[in-house]
Amino acid sequence: MAARTHTVTNQPPPLTGYDVFAGDLALWEAVGRHLDPALLPEATAELSLLGRAAGSAQVQRWGALANENPPRLRTHDRYGHRVDEVEFHPSWHRLLGKGVGAGLTAAWTTPGGHVRRAAGFLVWSQVEAGHGCPLSMTHAAVPALRAEPALAGVWEPRLTSRTYDPELRTADRKAGGLFGMAMTEKQGGSDVRSNATVARPLAEPGAYELTGHKWFCSAPMSDGFLVLARAPEGLSCFLVPRVLPDGTRNPFAIQRLKDKLGNRSNASAEVEFDGTLAHRVGDEGRGVRTIIGMVAATRLDCVLGSAALMRQAVAQAVHHVTYREAFGGPLVDKPLMRNVLADLAVESEAATVLGLRLAAAYDAAQDPGAPGAAAERALLRLAVPVAKYWVTKRCTPLVAEALECLGGNGYVEESGMPRLLRESPLNSIWEGSGNVQALDVLRALQREPEALNAFLVEVGRARGADDRLDRAIRDLLAELADLAALEARARRVVERMALVLQGALLVRFAPPAVADVFCSSRLARDWGGAFGTLAPTLDLASVVERARPQPH
Repeated sequence: MAARTHTVTNQPPPLTGYDVFAGDLALWEAVGRHLDPALLPEATAELSLLGRAAGSAQVQRWGALANENPPRLRTHDRYGHRVDEVEFHPSWHRLLGKGVGAGLTAAWTTPGGHVRRAAGFLVWSQVEAGHGCPLSMTHAAVPALRAEPALAGVWEPRLTSRTYDPELRTADRKAGGLFGMAMTEKQGGSDVRSNATVARPLAEPGAYELTGHKWFCSAPMSDGFLVLARAPEGLSCFLVPRVLPDGTRNPFAIQRLKDKLGNRSNASAEVEFDGTLAHRVGDEGRGVRTIIGMVAATRLDCVLGSAALMRQAVAQAVHHVTYREAFGGPLVDKPLMRNVLADLAVESEAATVLGLRLAAAYDAAQDPGAPGAAAERALLRLAVPVAKYWVTKRCTPLVAEALECLGGNGYVEESGMPRLLRESPLNSIWEGSGNVQALDVLRALQREPEALNAFLVEVGRARGADDRLDRAIRDLLAELADLAALEARARRVVERMALVLQGALLVRFAPPAVADVFCSSRLARDWGGAFGTLAPTLDLASVVERARPQPH
């Protein structure tokens, strides 16, 4: 029996029963901006269907259950045979199946596929981030596999399928497939050239036998993996299938699963190869060049995944303070809370706009003969590591501040905010941490002048629209012209590149109030060291209202 003193008041309703896609104005507008108008009706209908699922109480419960019931490793069956299988909660399979069915691995074969898929990935990752890992790697494996047409012919139709088939079977019996990647070794980390796994050629052309280990292998129940190993002529890329053509299991010993800070629903494993069959992808000695297409695509997913976490954190914060009353009125109307929310909202929108612009560049770059395709490829070479560095770095402080908007309620697991916070550092580490991204930007600047030219053309499209942006562009050019101690200044340079690129996009495409807040704070530096330090003269109320999950 409920006590008479336990009447619950002044608590917001759950943020459920809404369209995660259509309720996000920045994302909705970006899709409309970058897609061919002929594709828009079908694309927005599909994305709204996914968005309504993501906003439903049932699917949100799947996300919670997948994290509350992490995967379990089963190395042997009851008779002692080695099986090396990972068991997942049914909610994991439901989430993954829904993501595959929504086309989140089908970008390469869908018109406007990268923009549509990026928007869908951003929407669906707000439910639960861990299962995004196999979706991301499966999507990203396609360009690497195309270096070996025979292998691509077998696997690409399965990787881009909208059918989720979790059973381990031979490729010819799979309606759909998932791929993973294994590059990192314990002695090297991000320095993949210190790779010690050995590939010995076999009699069959393109076939090798692998011996070695991988310190991080995500989604170990995938159908195949792209792996780096040392062949006679140097570091090379290989496809390792889990099941051999005769139906037996390829030697793929899962030694243990990692006990991680977040990303609990996803299995990350240490694996050993001992007489493991592999097929070479691309030429011997060109492994890094072959797999770099996969790395670039997964780096963009790091941007999108962080943008998803940021958007969900902001949506929860704005929703909470809209209904919560304190100090004589709704929290959302308090000037200081409005300052915090507007600051968070602008950071989130800048991440979303940048991620979708890069996805549009992928679509434009697909046709080598199309006008502007070469420039878009050059832009991606520089803008992807720039965005990966900055957006993923901004994710953790944003989520922490959004959690604080809920007060003590945000620190409680049931709010969902702790899960977002634990997840928030991952994308900055995955596919190369901050220093790796910054050094990659320096390499592109020094070796690929066409990439810098494409970047400057992109930001130059906004020149003359805002004096603060124009000054920031001039300052960036001066920074790039100074070659002294460039490596030590790499993070500084990349941060300024990211802010100028985001500022240029917001000045061109966002409402004036959003662009004004961004340029005043991030470019003109009228800003403090924490969120909520914006100039009070800005139109913060409009920015907060734009960030509120919109009813549809």
